[in-house]
Amino acid sequence: MDSTDLYNLKQHFFLGMAHSHDRTLPFFTRLLPQGAYKSLVEQKLPQQSSEDYIPILFYKARAHIALGDTQAVASLIPTDTENFALKAVTVFAKYISAPAGDAALEELRDLCIEIEGDDVEATEREKGWVRVVAGTAFARAGEIEEALETLGAESTTENLEAVAIAVQIYLSIHRPDLARKEFERAKPWAEDDLLLQLMESTIGLVTGKDGYSDSQSFYTEQLANPSLSSPHLLTARGVTRLLRGEVQEAKSDLEEAVLQQDGHDDAETLAASVVAAGLGPKKGDADELWSRLASAYPEHPLVSTVYAKASEFDDLVVKFRVPPLAIPTAA
Repeated sequence: MDSTDLYNLKQHFFLGMAHSHDRTLPFFTRLLPQGAYKSLVEQKLPQQSSEDYIPILFYKARAHIALGDTQAVASLIPTDTENFALKAVTVFAKYISAPAGDAALEELRDLCIEIEGDDVEATEREKGWVRVVAGTAFARAGEIEEALETLGAESTTENLEAVAIAVQIYLSIHRPDLARKEFERAKPWAEDDLLLQLMESTIGLVTGKDGYSDSQSFYTEQLANPSLSSPHLLTARGVTRLLRGEVQEAKSDLEEAVLQQDGHDDAETLAASVVAAGLGPKKGDADELWSRLASAYPEHPLVSTVYAKASEFDDLVVKFRVPPLAIPTAA
């Protein structure tokens, strides 16, 4: 059983699992809370003799990667570490940052094979962490089948984090039915875990089940917890309210999220604000927000999609030929 410190750390980290670092997910699917990654990377490590040392180091290193600081991983994890999970995180950081991504993927494949050995010195939890990290890397590389197989999708695995990532992958390939199947498979043994609730909320955002009620309830519940509440949760609830047609309530959440960000534009909050403003009477507000989004985040999926559709429209306009007017014949 996890200690209180490790339990709280994992709750913060898991709230970030579905955030926008994975640009393969549909726009509204990605508008989920980022989690307190910054607070995680600032958290001090316990003594190396502590049972929490390896787990907290593992999640702390992954939080650095989530924030784009892959260099910090090298300073955190010794190069001669014998722990398979820490080795996997180190290789994953190399995959994210280095041009030789294929080589890093091969290293992860080798680690996945190595942990299956009969004489390997690794706990089942450590083996599960290796599969989670490797599966995440394979999914980012577009190796969907390999990712799902590594994560143990549609198997008897009881690694809830692996199940959660498999759910995201299925949603990214537009298979909410299989995502729901994975979720239902985990319910009997995962009880009422936060990560299980996050899966249900994510699936609800994609499918619109029960008018997005599961998603709204989940975000409202988390916002009531001072230790978890964040502008990203407000953005997530704002998006849910947009999908429910509650435009004014959504704008209120998004405006509060902006205030909590201290003048630093967050891509997802800004994108959601563009959509909310576009549904209001003042189109000038939407134009101003769109200019900020397109300028600050030109590779954001909303921006690239709109520009792609505009280009496609222009191409079709050029090809369109107006047929001649019909001239009525004399009676």
